[in-house]
Amino acid sequence: MTIRSVTAHSLSLPYDLGGPKPIFAGKEREMELLLIRVETSDGLVGWGESFGFAIWPSTVQALERLVAPLAIGQDEAHISKIHEEMTRKLHPLGRAGPVTYAISGLDTALWDIAGQRLSQPLSHMLASGRTVRQQVPAYASLIRYNNPDLVAKHAAKAVSMGFKAIKIHEITWDAIAATREAIGPDVLLMVDANCPWDEAQALKMCERLQALQLHWLEEPLWPPEDHAGLARIQREGRIPTAAGENALGYQDFKSLIDSRAVSFAQPSVTKIGGISEFMKVAHLIKACGVHLAPHSPYMGPGLMATAHILAGMDEEIMLEYTFCDMPQNPLGDAVLTHHGQFTVPSTPGLGIEIDERMVQELKIT
Repeated sequence: MTIRSVTAHSLSLPYDLGGPKPIFAGKEREMELLLIRVETSDGLVGWGESFGFAIWPSTVQALERLVAPLAIGQDEAHISKIHEEMTRKLHPLGRAGPVTYAISGLDTALWDIAGQRLSQPLSHMLASGRTVRQQVPAYASLIRYNNPDLVAKHAAKAVSMGFKAIKIHEITWDAIAATREAIGPDVLLMVDANCPWDEAQALKMCERLQALQLHWLEEPLWPPEDHAGLARIQREGRIPTAAGENALGYQDFKSLIDSRAVSFAQPSVTKIGGISEFMKVAHLIKACGVHLAPHSPYMGPGLMATAHILAGMDEEIMLEYTFCDMPQNPLGDAVLTHHGQFTVPSTPGLGIEIDERMVQELKIT
């Protein structure tokens, strides 16, 4: 069969943080979800997700003008061939950003279709005969509050709901210390700083943070591609570092790992090129003895794909899970956790049913 259509659906999901919403580009942050729908010539439908936060209009343009025309008419079963040809043909337009995000969504949708053709869950396809988990542990990833009391309150709430690991996006000592006090010494605490500091500033912060026993410190350094600087922060700051959501693909991850810059490598299925590129990177990470810690603060097919990938891994790896109240989602209860565990669908492909009526209701116009 062949690919008949590739379409993008940009949604804004209602959400409640229990506090003020972050400001980004001069307005309150939205919870965007960019769904990619692929339909085959015989009517089979697969769903993927492209990185949506703020950049979604450019990603939609890349999909509609570049990626979809190259995909339509191709045999959807040839996932590796499609992925390789697209990344090569479109590389002059950038090895990261909207073009790669669009390819990511297409690739994941094709894997969803492949699983449906084979009547196999994606987790079973990727596990290659290994035992597959029915659930994977999730950690609560909190959006930045910029308020010590609020972040501590919601971190404690996450622990009360069964999460055994918490990640915050705070960059002040007061907020980070308040979180540790609120969750106690036995809950894993990670800090994603989102590249705010130079080397000297990061090392100074590490001196203070050592007392809080962080599981990892994520992206402490600007710019994120300074692998040598990040290696120095890990070595001299004596806190395990994590990075990779901004990496450009396999070669960039190889450089990151070869530089001894991270203890935890973080590919993102919606940003790196989809499941195909993610799995190449995951094999590299495992071979090099670094921990895989996927970046997945999503609430759509990107989250589901990541859960399927982790379900088929030898070792138990935590799934990043956005912690906030989202009352409407076209994937329904499939994206919810229970007592800190995420259930992996056992039905073919991604195992999701999209409420297409809700897609239209939540669509950004």
